[in-house]
Amino acid sequence: MGMRLEQSGDRTINPLDLLEELANVHGWPHMRAADDELVTEPPRRWCAYRLHFIWQEDMQALHMHCGIDAKVPGEKRRDINDLLASINERLWLGHFEVAADDPNPTFRHTLLTRGQFAPGPEQLEELVDVALDECDRYYPAFQFVLWGGRRPDEAISAALLETVGEA
Repeated sequence: MGMRLEQSGDRTINPLDLLEELANVHGWPHMRAADDELVTEPPRRWCAYRLHFIWQEDMQALHMHCGIDAKVPGEKRRDINDLLASINERLWLGHFEVAADDPNPTFRHTLLTRGQFAPGPEQLEELVDVALDECDRYYPAFQFVLWGGRRPDEAISAALLETVGEA
């Protein structure tokens, strides 16, 4: 991302303050609903994703979910669940899901920091980078299943196909 956030000495900083600074530096629209909640929408290759962060100070946990605007209709739910299983097998951090009360695919991860200082700027930047990169990587697979009529195995293969050179 190319920016450096600063953490001052021994003072514990709410990680959402650093994430809000990150959003400001990049010019991403964002809203701070409360001291423990931040939402931002960074524009990316395929669309703007909705990054939602919740800081649980008592647990020293930062929960993040990154929503993809691609509603899953009921008749596609089984294929999307198969796709989610295939995608999640490939991930080292976080997971994708489609919750019962939200038809949009979401990348989720919780960062536990108990016994440590609050998450540092580099750690937070990496968390955001990973979420956005994974959403960019798999967005086409969701589209291939939802609108392209592809089977989950075909969608994942097509989405992960790396192109070489330029046309």
